[in-house]
Amino acid sequence: MNRRSGETIASTIELAMTRSARRRGLLHRSGLDADRALVLAPCLAVHTAFMRFAIDVMFVDRAGVITRIVRHLAPWRVAASRHAYATIELAAGALDDRDVVVGDRLYLGTDITTAGDAASFCIAT
Repeated sequence: MNRRSGETIASTIELAMTRSARRRGLLHRSGLDADRALVLAPCLAVHTAFMRFAIDVMFVDRAGVITRIVRHLAPWRVAASRHAYATIELAAGALDDRDVVVGDRLYLGTDITTAGDAASFCIAT
């Protein structure tokens, strides 16, 4: 949920907080439902190699503040945010009609700073 606007961005959140879960990410999936998000933590960069669909990506710091937004990240691309702690992946277009900007603070309903194993850079999705 966006704390500034009160808007729900995704009704279902899937967590990828271990190295193997982050590595698996969205690989081998045919898509992502419009109301779902995959949160990878810790993770400051993602790629879409071997994926068959585009995604929207939000990078957030430890406080849940958005540091970068990438809309419609196509397959075989890379995106990163040096100041991010976690990455939130959504279906491509999920952010098109949302009131979400860099600097907004998100409420995820869970503590993403207690990730299972450390990684400052994750090769995920």
